[in-house]
Amino acid sequence: MKKIIFFVFICCLFSTTLYSHIDHYSKLKLIKYNLYFNNELIGYHSFRFKKFGNTTKVFSEGAFKLTKLGINLMNYRTKSISIYKNNKMINFKSETYQNDKRKYSNIVYNDAKKRYIINGSSFKGEADLESIVSSLWNHEILLKKNQISSISGSVNKQKVKFYGKKKIKLDGDIYNSLKFQILSDDNKSLKDKKINIDIWYQEKTLIWLKAAYEKLGNWEYKLSEIEYR
Repeated sequence: MKKIIFFVFICCLFSTTLYSHIDHYSKLKLIKYNLYFNNELIGYHSFRFKKFGNTTKVFSEGAFKLTKLGINLMNYRTKSISIYKNNKMINFKSETYQNDKRKYSNIVYNDAKKRYIINGSSFKGEADLESIVSSLWNHEILLKKNQISSISGSVNKQKVKFYGKKKIKLDGDIYNSLKFQILSDDNKSLKDKKINIDIWYQEKTLIWLKAAYEKLGNWEYKLSEIEYR
């Protein structure tokens, strides 16, 4: 019952700005984020949007390097493309290298089955339409029950908490935001959950502004650049 109430509440919260979810971003050309580890800039992640009639393609790339005392601890780079047709994701492909270890996630929508067919480095199988790729730029992630890893294709149940309207400061600018927390939907403690991330969306536009999580330190994504058509 609580989940149903929350779902209705979120839909009402978004009702003034929410048309079909991909259409909501139809004017976007580019969004880019700086990535910080313990307040130190270490990398970036960007998303480029191209629209062709009723088809939208989202090209993503990111990279970061984590060092300590001059020693490379992690060298990470990733690229992906997602394709939406009539506001439904029909294809997603990604390739990621973490210290030269390759990971991948290939997802195809099967219209006959009404399911996603997943071929990933850590999972091969299917997922229903209550699932979404773990790309935070799309606020639809808040309305889904399952999260498909954009890196490896693994599928994890999730739940969402809403922490209200917050003012946040990015590069000297103040934004009115909506703060959420996305968590793995399991009985594990907070520190042991696979998914545990705080995320802020701009109140009026629902543009992803910031995300933060803890994993051997404090990681933060912060909006650094945005372009419209």
